[in-house]
Amino acid sequence: MQQPRLVVIGNGMAGARTLEEILARDGDFAVTVFGDEPYGNYNRIMLSNVLAGVEDEAGIFLNDLSWYADNGITLHTGTRIARIDPRARQVYAEDGTATPYDKLIIATGSTPWVPPIKGIHSPGRGYHQGVFAFRTLDDTRAMIRYARDHERAVVIGGGLLGLEAARGLQNHVSHVTLLHAMGHLMNTQLDAQGGATLQRSVEQLGIEVITDAMTTEILGKHAVTGVKLADGRTIACDVVVIAAGIRPNAAVAQASGIEVDRGIVVDDQMRVRGEPDIYAVGECVQHRGEVYGLVAPLWEQAKVLADHLTGRDPEAAYHGSRVATKLKVAGVDVAAMGIQEAEREDDETVVFSEPRKGVYKSLVIRDGRLIGATLVGDVRKVAFLMQAFDRGLALPEDRAELMFDLGGPPAEVSAADMPDDTQVCNCNGVSKAALVKTVQGGCKTVTGVMDATRAGKGCGTCKSVVQRIVEWAAGGEVEEDPRASWYVPGVPMPKPELMRAIRTHGLKSVSSVFATLVPGGEEDAKSKMGLASLLKMMWGDEYEDERDARFINDRVHANIQRDGTFSVVPQMKGGVTTPAQLMRIAEVAERHSVPMVKLTGGQRIDLLGVPKEKLPQIWSELDMPSGYAYAKSFRTVKTCVGQDFCRFGVGDSTALGIALEERYQGIEGPGKMKLAVTGCPRNCAEAYVKDLGVVAVDGGRWEIYVGGAAGAHVRKGDLLTTVSTADEVVTLTGRFLQYYRENANWLERTYAFVPRIGIERIREIVVDDADGIAADLDAAMAASVAAYADPWKERDAPVTPGQFRTSLPLVVLPQVPVR
Repeated sequence: MQQPRLVVIGNGMAGARTLEEILARDGDFAVTVFGDEPYGNYNRIMLSNVLAGVEDEAGIFLNDLSWYADNGITLHTGTRIARIDPRARQVYAEDGTATPYDKLIIATGSTPWVPPIKGIHSPGRGYHQGVFAFRTLDDTRAMIRYARDHERAVVIGGGLLGLEAARGLQNHVSHVTLLHAMGHLMNTQLDAQGGATLQRSVEQLGIEVITDAMTTEILGKHAVTGVKLADGRTIACDVVVIAAGIRPNAAVAQASGIEVDRGIVVDDQMRVRGEPDIYAVGECVQHRGEVYGLVAPLWEQAKVLADHLTGRDPEAAYHGSRVATKLKVAGVDVAAMGIQEAEREDDETVVFSEPRKGVYKSLVIRDGRLIGATLVGDVRKVAFLMQAFDRGLALPEDRAELMFDLGGPPAEVSAADMPDDTQVCNCNGVSKAALVKTVQGGCKTVTGVMDATRAGKGCGTCKSVVQRIVEWAAGGEVEEDPRASWYVPGVPMPKPELMRAIRTHGLKSVSSVFATLVPGGEEDAKSKMGLASLLKMMWGDEYEDERDARFINDRVHANIQRDGTFSVVPQMKGGVTTPAQLMRIAEVAERHSVPMVKLTGGQRIDLLGVPKEKLPQIWSELDMPSGYAYAKSFRTVKTCVGQDFCRFGVGDSTALGIALEERYQGIEGPGKMKLAVTGCPRNCAEAYVKDLGVVAVDGGRWEIYVGGAAGAHVRKGDLLTTVSTADEVVTLTGRFLQYYRENANWLERTYAFVPRIGIERIREIVVDDADGIAADLDAAMAASVAAYADPWKERDAPVTPGQFRTSLPLVVLPQVPVR
């Protein structure tokens, strides 16, 4: 018998979660999913963390491609459905292709609401240059790329999304102004006093907030130069982010004759009105007159839909959601539930306000039951309040006990007293019962339970509760997750133990490590690149290279681009070049029709769009060494012109930068190593925010800073030491880099490594030689330096026959990092 055909329009959080619920009920369908974006399913809530630099993109994906394949789901990414034909039971994509269905789920989510502001769009280009929405991963990427080269941002919208955008942008621009058209921030969730308290806390973070600010015009002819308000004020800026709210995305339903009001109208079984075989779920729906923009209602809807569609519970019904949220908004704890203010004369209101400390609490009680609460700055009582609100619990006569520990309910409800159906993780809809079931199934590590259930993988505010429940469910037998200390995921050893074992057994190839140190000898593809880097660092020219242990960038010594072509960055030591080199680069680029020639932030020239088969020829014609702009290795040394030309220079930064790059070129590491040398404290080469930065100071001395960063993470480096000669700089640079190479975790950059070890401890080892290992570090680095060979020389003798063979062009397919 043929499986019924289930088509899902929308691959966002609601659509994917509904599929998970259907699969959990053993639903037997041939499933096809269409998604607008060229990715798999990711957690949209976490985009603000990506913008802020506290989460990388890989960490926000919920389902990798193998999940779809393992469950027999056909996934079409980057495909928009234009219309539905309910009579023919088919959906039509914008490219004209038709897909039949027996059952259909519409999960198209929401779209940003863009106010009608003059100048917000450019004819034929979409948004005006410098204007961004904040809804998708591509929005976030574009915002980060653009903001890095600009200074002042305006965020339009003072709700949750606007506040998160403003906070995240502080990592990329020097000044952020938040404009909100209403009288107070988060006016949908907070009352006026709570909004004012939140505003004071946000302003203390350095964000300028203007309320009652109606934006009427985006200024600037070719790019944004400012915004104009209704009262005539203008605010200078070069980045504008629109975060003014969302609206249900019901366009495909409306175009197909399906009933739409504010959203797609559904009944209690989540069926579209008048269409028994079409369902809708998530932010695109309107149920009993309500639309929801938070995730908790989506999870409830998904369960009802799955129960009904699979026949698990044909009587399942969704009756609406009592929305209660606990969030960290721009670093400030906020919780809100129910109504904001009293609506009847006999409603009780309990308010506590301490503006100086950024604390505000307001409760609304009716007939002895909690019907609304607003908490800003202090949410310690929120667990009990959410239970009281959700379950209608009796409240203490002394209402102050609802806000403070006065012998009343404890600030934290114990894991034992928490009902099984309590939703612990609102972001991913994980209940206490689900956590307990996972522990009882044999998983007794907190990280393991979080991985299995996704609890704590959203905003992260529930992690402490998850830990308490896991500890309680495990009966005090919680285990430490040993994987947390492994250097790579496929070899069960921390780095020091792994290095000892490698030396003891004389393991000089990646395959020998797996064969000797992994039970069963099972190889792990995700571990190969880290092991290859480690082995080359340990053995130098004795390392036995295996090409399948390398990432494509390291196999062909160039950085792969999204279309399958590569970028070529020749070495220019210290950012210094000659007219002859420039003419040669120009001639090569012109001869091979290189699509783009770009100056990089590291003072190099990048030739972009080079096919793989052309790499050897271009390297040969350039006749310049590799610039290593593709590897986890020593990258570049950025320099200023120094004392030879600059009237402020007090040190020959160019010569020292060239010397450093000549010595340490191509040295592998756990992560990228970017250096800079600047000729005075004016810091034109940005030495304070490099993995290692050197700054010339008066008296012919040099300051050495380590652990800086200026990308998604921003950190000023710590002062390691001050020395008197360039030779000392070269020696201590090598010693620090070797210590980092031997002791950092795989992919751990120096901005994380230095704080983890501590600058005092690093100074003891690298400068003071307190552990007596300085000579060993220097010798190990010298061996690596001696083993250097320019990888672009492989143009004359490819390592494998197919190393530079023509490859097929890449097309836009699901690009899902492994979670």
